[in-house]
Amino acid sequence: MIKENLEQVRDNIRKACERANRNPEEVTLIAVSKTKPVSDLQEAYELDCRDFGENKVQELCDKIEVMPKDISWHMIGHLQRNKVKYLIGKVKLIHSVESVRLAEEIDKQSAKAGVVTPILVEVNIGDEESKFGLKPEEVIDFIRQISTLKHIRVMGLMTVAPYVEKNEENRELFRKMYELYIDIKNENIDNVFMEILSMGMTNDYEIAIEEGATMVRVGTGIFGTRNYQI
Repeated sequence: MIKENLEQVRDNIRKACERANRNPEEVTLIAVSKTKPVSDLQEAYELDCRDFGENKVQELCDKIEVMPKDISWHMIGHLQRNKVKYLIGKVKLIHSVESVRLAEEIDKQSAKAGVVTPILVEVNIGDEESKFGLKPEEVIDFIRQISTLKHIRVMGLMTVAPYVEKNEENRELFRKMYELYIDIKNENIDNVFMEILSMGMTNDYEIAIEEGATMVRVGTGIFGTRNYQI
């Protein structure tokens, strides 16, 4: 099942890029493996998946221990400050930074470890009370504030779009995210690189790609329905 699903997702990404006149190599597929057993991750790995996303620090760390060392791990879930120290030096990218205190903790722990940690700033583009992230109008000032931290590197933006019945309903929000991403890029802020726009999940990643996503996070579309009992 994973093989067929992955082939379908990759084909969908290719077609979405064609529609948007983009090169498929511009889009990184993150296999969201939260709650999934290592055997599923291993199968995806053998099908050339090298980017995996996890929501929980403990689960991510456990999987890092047993999976091949050439995997790029992404922390995509809400991150508590007291868990930051367990991730530093282990993840390629933290997607979910939405407070100065969290950015400062990542900076502090990265300095201790002698590394620079790449991060994305999380934007609540749908203005949903149930979701984390900054309001769009807060983002540029926030990035200016944290850009002075020496041991983090702001690589771009991330959002979790609202769940909608028709994925087309999120197109305008993805478009707004892209515009915000370009606006910040044009500010040329020191230590801010704006190379990554992480948006789009199983229900809407094709539209996200058409609107400029450079990373999409697909879990159910690859691994099937999650088991929340474990």
